[in-house]
Amino acid sequence: MQAPSRSSYDVLIVGGAIYGSAVAWWLTQMAGFDGKVLVVERDPTYAFASTSHTNSCIRQQFSNATNIQVSQFGAEFIKNFRQFMGGNPDVPHLSLHSFGYLYLADTPEFALTLERAQAVQEALGAGTRHLSRKEIAAAYPFYQLDDIIAGNHNLVDEGYFDGGTMFDWFKRSARANCVEYIHGEVTAITRAGNAVQSVTLSDGTRIDCGALVNASGPRAAATARMAGLEIPVVPRKRYTFVFDAAEPLDRDLPLTIDPSGVHVRTEGKYYLAGCPPDEDDDVAYDDFIFDHSIWEQKVWPAIATRIPQFEAVKVINQWVGHYAYNTLDQNALLGRAQECPNFIFVNGFSGHGLQQSPAMGRGIAELITYGEYRSLDLSAFDVNRATTGTRFLETAVI
Repeated sequence: MQAPSRSSYDVLIVGGAIYGSAVAWWLTQMAGFDGKVLVVERDPTYAFASTSHTNSCIRQQFSNATNIQVSQFGAEFIKNFRQFMGGNPDVPHLSLHSFGYLYLADTPEFALTLERAQAVQEALGAGTRHLSRKEIAAAYPFYQLDDIIAGNHNLVDEGYFDGGTMFDWFKRSARANCVEYIHGEVTAITRAGNAVQSVTLSDGTRIDCGALVNASGPRAAATARMAGLEIPVVPRKRYTFVFDAAEPLDRDLPLTIDPSGVHVRTEGKYYLAGCPPDEDDDVAYDDFIFDHSIWEQKVWPAIATRIPQFEAVKVINQWVGHYAYNTLDQNALLGRAQECPNFIFVNGFSGHGLQQSPAMGRGIAELITYGEYRSLDLSAFDVNRATTGTRFLETAVI
């Protein structure tokens, strides 16, 4: 554990992974913000953070206009990363490898859902195309498509990027701009009426704060409960496999979302596949036990059926991480708690977190600094919808 340099901060952020660091860095970019910021991270190695287990992809293929706009800013941020970071020549350029997502529909109902989503995306300037089975086969002849009716595909600003580097520079640049990071675990939050006053660390250190940001990923509910608040966010396992193919494909493989729930894409000279377990239960915060049957019983049968060239493959790496899963509607929960306005949520991304961090981090920094979202209206994600059961409508959830 590490002692903070002060006893009081204007903003205290619980969690230093992608969201804690994105909010911290964006605060240093807000005109008029001159507050002191502390980030408290329980594991500075980030070994089990969701950020460390991400597949680092971005897509504009959502059905909700706000989600699309969030990702469009994310793509702009990635492609102009050095400029956003102040033009520092030490900051690397980030590449966005736009092999795109390809959603495959095997029922008329899902094909119609894709067609409607494509219309929303196109109206906002996304390059998504709604494709017939014949058009998919012409572009990617290696698919077995007997059960497929249609699909959506976008080759513009949609694919893979180096999310680890983006996270590293959020953190580095925040520190360079005088944000303080400490190794510590928040074990208690003190409220007086409708305001947070302080946090207590596991070593007994008390730290006062003007605002508290809950950026604790899958642990968001535990952090909220310390302040007497509830949020429907739980840890859920997601499995990833990197494999080599005896017969590699002759072109990039889009991030293909199979009707089985398995997704697979190009990963350099290899391929990457992932999925949820069939029984998608809540798990303990420290449960990273790997289910080795997932590959043999679910992933490999699905990808070998869809892409017959993947009959002969060899897994070369695998891991399991946690989604910070919003059980209400699998979308972000943002903003001030109605009954405790200086407790601020940035939680529940359900697998969209890394790609949405540039826009969401900026939005929370604006909310703290100006009391409102200025660049992009994120009010549809308001955390208080959880108390009323009002769902954020999004059909494109993986």
